[in-house]
Amino acid sequence: MNIAILGFGREGKSALHFLKKSPEFRRDRFYVLDRKGNSHYLKNLTSFDLIIRSPGIPWNLPELKAARRAGVKFSSATKLFFEVLKQYKSVKVIGVTGTKGKGTTSTLIYQILKSSGKNVFLAGNIGKSPLELLPKLKKSSWVILELSSFQLQDLTQSPNIAVVLDIFPDHQDSHLNLKEYYEAKTNIGRHQKRNDSIFYFKNHSLSHWVASKSRGRKIPVDELRFNLFTPADLKVRGMHNFKNATMAATVAKALGISDNVILRSVKKFRGLKHRLEFVREIKLKKSEIYFYNDSASTNPQTTRAALLAFPEIPKILIAGGQDKNLNYATLKPILHSKIGQAPTKLVVLLGENRKKIYQTIKQPGLKIVFASNLKQAVQKCWAEARTYANTHANTIIIFSPGAASFDMFRDYVDRGEKFKRIVKLLKTS
Repeated sequence: MNIAILGFGREGKSALHFLKKSPEFRRDRFYVLDRKGNSHYLKNLTSFDLIIRSPGIPWNLPELKAARRAGVKFSSATKLFFEVLKQYKSVKVIGVTGTKGKGTTSTLIYQILKSSGKNVFLAGNIGKSPLELLPKLKKSSWVILELSSFQLQDLTQSPNIAVVLDIFPDHQDSHLNLKEYYEAKTNIGRHQKRNDSIFYFKNHSLSHWVASKSRGRKIPVDELRFNLFTPADLKVRGMHNFKNATMAATVAKALGISDNVILRSVKKFRGLKHRLEFVREIKLKKSEIYFYNDSASTNPQTTRAALLAFPEIPKILIAGGQDKNLNYATLKPILHSKIGQAPTKLVVLLGENRKKIYQTIKQPGLKIVFASNLKQAVQKCWAEARTYANTHANTIIIFSPGAASFDMFRDYVDRGEKFKRIVKLLKTS
């Protein structure tokens, strides 16, 4: 059998390693197809019997459609994991999806279960292929999987416990349309059995809709009625982070974890890198300037959430990047100072879609400037912030792009690390 590994990133490499070690595939021939160094890597897909698709390769590319019509079978690292997991009947899987917050919620669930003494692993979209976990699993193991729409799209098995966070438009540069994106999310619970369960946000219609596709027990989560802890108890800012923490706590409580363990874990959690990550405080004579790195923000809703996380302090925003065919109108009222928010003093736009964002958010009284690169953007913010030094007003500079990173950076991690390095090298004198 001829097997192609389509895309040779983290998941593609783990899939090849797994297949080569599996007795079932020892007589098969393997081929790596990757865009790096090969612009024709999607040609002749019909010559393979099985293609292991990496999440970064859109499911509905014309070449992939043609291969499926020709009878070529498709799989992925996530699908292979679920297929092998049938041999580990006592291992429980908690799958987490949503547009944003997946990594935070998955990590919180993992940390709570680990603190309770469970044998637990974290993998998936957060950065580790689930195939790497298989040799480590025991009968009592728990696996927390962060699952993106690309990992879910062709999944034919669902986790025992599914978690559905807020869902809103995203990835319109890769999915055919919003319907396809939302439908992909439904696979988190679509294949569940009646004794499985799915948690969802009661007050979010799309979260509710995704959960409705499951045959499992449906458990609504209402963050407005949650009372184990408050936003003030968290070390991470923003109501979006509080909301995701309530989901993690509710899932843990349903698994029998004590309130004390949950509360202790949540209070210790400092957030993930590149998600409203505090970078630096610069003290001036009469005020302070704070820098936050929110490079993981790749759509306008997450930029909106970042701005709302600091309602009491004037802000300067750096945004822009590679466009994902999304609408930035949701930012316009948040950037206005008459809705209970401290004013946004300046917006610095950079990247491929800077002009698109400008045309959407421009309004009287809002200062917007362009920057040709990230260093220049930070310098413009720093210069602007220092002009307020004599007004006793603290200022927050938030790097929350609301767009993909691939126009100027390797990925959002590379983008965030470069921002932090630039900020830490700023001279205060």
